[in-house]
Amino acid sequence: METLLPFAIRPTPTALSAAAGALRTLHRASPALSGVGWLHVGLAGLALVLLPLDHRHVMGALVWLKPLKFALSGTAYLWTLGWLLADLPAPAQRAVRRLGGGVALSMAVEIAIIFVQAGRGVSSHYNQSSALNGLLFGLMGIFIALNTVLTAGALYLAWRYRPQGPAGYAWGVRLGLLVFLVGSALGGLMIRAQQHTVGAPDGGPGLPGLGWSTAAGDLRVAHFLGLHALQALPLLGAALSRWAPRRAVAGTWLGAALYAGAVGALLLGALAGRPLWAGR
Repeated sequence: METLLPFAIRPTPTALSAAAGALRTLHRASPALSGVGWLHVGLAGLALVLLPLDHRHVMGALVWLKPLKFALSGTAYLWTLGWLLADLPAPAQRAVRRLGGGVALSMAVEIAIIFVQAGRGVSSHYNQSSALNGLLFGLMGIFIALNTVLTAGALYLAWRYRPQGPAGYAWGVRLGLLVFLVGSALGGLMIRAQQHTVGAPDGGPGLPGLGWSTAAGDLRVAHFLGLHALQALPLLGAALSRWAPRRAVAGTWLGAALYAGAVGALLLGALAGRPLWAGR
């Protein structure tokens, strides 16, 4: 199977053709994750079109801003996961296909509910204001939990079957999945609390575009950083494998420890009610 390592050297004439080739390879390796990723791309485009046209607000933000952010984040997650799992050896690929199908379904349900609720002009998360809203949030919660379990399965596969490529990259994949799961678990804290702000109601003043509270603690900051370990740590392992191959494994472990420490520090700050950036 063709390697999907981000540092692999391929004879491609332009960056555009290289990206197109990578996406075709990703689709062959994981059609479900690739296809639902493209669904997210299309929905991100729809949200971008609607954003300046629909001036309704939900929780203090334009109604289509949250769907846009979730569509972009979902694309990154789906394609990164498909890319990384394709580097597992052939004996793992049957399990990878099944796992990818479950993740794709989970993400499709979540993004569909987010867009439906945005179209209705109501919040998709922690919304128990009616039987329908409670049902939709409960359904989304079930599939979020399923996605977390499936990602734990991906971590198991990456630990049992060594990803192709240098050792630094292989450990980057494993540790990236591990820290990603920690970030996912922080989503459970928000669901349990029925809000993401600590020390104030949701919907107060926040950082432009991101919405992270500037008046109180916000669990979304640590959640965001933890989730994007899925991209950051494999890239770190890949870069160290090229630049300092003898120290790549140790460097990847150190980078993962520092990254996890940053997630933990952001979590403790949010739980103490401290914003990432205090507004005036």
